[in-house]
Amino acid sequence: MRGAVILIVFFLLITSASIIMQSPMFPGNIFCALLGDAVKNFSSYLSAIFNGIFYGIILWLIFVAISKRLEEQK
Repeated sequence: MRGAVILIVFFLLITSASIIMQSPMFPGNIFCALLGDAVKNFSSYLSAIFNGIFYGIILWLIFVAISKRLEEQK
């Protein structure tokens, strides 16, 4: 359950930061470039969502790995 909360919090944090920054950031800008001109009108928002998913999952995996190690030490 804590893992889901961590995933949602980091997704929302990184997505909102990507919208506010308005600067191309990996991997969102690459995905939008692959999609082409079809998403030109809302590419900044789509890029922010891709960034939130990508970095949210990475940070969630780090959290899961650290929490398993801490549980093993107890």
